[in-house]
Amino acid sequence: MKKIESTADFTIEEMELDTDHLHLMVMSKPNISPTQIVRKLKQESTIGMWRLFPNELKNHYWKERTFWTDGYFVSSIGEVSAETLKNYIQNQG
Repeated sequence: MKKIESTADFTIEEMELDTDHLHLMVMSKPNISPTQIVRKLKQESTIGMWRLFPNELKNHYWKERTFWTDGYFVSSIGEVSAETLKNYIQNQG
């Protein structure tokens, strides 16, 4: 994800893996939609994972070269401080 971030117009402020999902705190310009960010992260990480682990993944994803599910959840920080959100993300997983 950090490699993808290095070529993107957004920054990943915090990241934590859970058993079956990923928590990210992302900072971006207002003209970049959350959908664009999620699409870039999912597409490029899927390509990268298939390049690194083709034999392992083909045993689990035999029908198509996918890695992520279609869904995602996005929320703005709102009334919560950035520090509170970072602490929340760090304590996931």
